[in-house]
Amino acid sequence: MKISRTFFPILVAAFSAGCDKDDPKPVNEEELITTLTVILETGEPEEGVVLRFFDEDGASGGIAPIVTVDGALKAGREYAAVIELLNETTDPAEDITAEIAEEADDHLFCFSTSEHITVSYDDEDSEGRPIGLVTTWSVSNAGDATVTIRLRHQHGTKTGECPGGGDTDIEVTFDLVIEEG
Repeated sequence: MKISRTFFPILVAAFSAGCDKDDPKPVNEEELITTLTVILETGEPEEGVVLRFFDEDGASGGIAPIVTVDGALKAGREYAAVIELLNETTDPAEDITAEIAEEADDHLFCFSTSEHITVSYDDEDSEGRPIGLVTTWSVSNAGDATVTIRLRHQHGTKTGECPGGGDTDIEVTFDLVIEEG
């Protein structure tokens, strides 16, 4: 009985010391992304394409996401592509794109494409590794194509290679049509 009375206060003190409310947040906190938009432009009027993923509740197993493709790619063209990420569960919507840019050393977009599309990176982090918020898409031939975009959160493990270490913040596959140019 004396051991318990002696041990209990020590246990409480040790537990309380480990639960300091000033402890920093975990470094690898995942971003809530409800919307991913890719804007593709050639510089020519009416050749732009917009890819959009929208998940109203931002949760898997909840409300089904909506994936849309507005427009068709043209064979033989290069497209400047910009990705925008939002958390639309807040009002106003939170711009996650800015957060990804600020934490570029910890994030990498990976692109898996069918044979008709090649994606090259046009932005890099402080170490010269690719990010993927800004890319160039080269489209070769007409036909059907797919592009899967995966945002990897790679705190302390980023090498610039896909998929690399870390966790996936969002992954979306777009079914595309490539028309004759």
